[in-house]
Amino acid sequence: MQRGAVYYNEMLAGILEKHGPEDYRFIYDDNYKGNSTMPSISVTLPKLEKVHRSRQLFSFFAGLLSEGINKSIQCRLMRIDEEDDFTRLLKTAGEDTIGAITVKEITDNKETKE
Repeated sequence: MQRGAVYYNEMLAGILEKHGPEDYRFIYDDNYKGNSTMPSISVTLPKLEKVHRSRQLFSFFAGLLSEGINKSIQCRLMRIDEEDDFTRLLKTAGEDTIGAITVKEITDNKETKE
């Protein structure tokens, strides 16, 4: 299983997981979900539900990915299959994203520090 810690302005909002080719989950962190001053990370991922499931990478997270020539360059340099959006998200959305959301890869129950 692949996992990423999802942050909203550097505050842990939840965990994004890929359990299989058609099994994606986003789980809100209890502290974030319980904080009424923090917004849902997306209109499509409301805080009303703790766990969201999808058969494909949630469109909100897919929207954080580069496209076109930038996608090709990233995949070539990082040796990532161009069809593997989840791995590309984990490897590229940890810093310098547009907006308040970042996604940092979790390995061995630890967030990757780069």
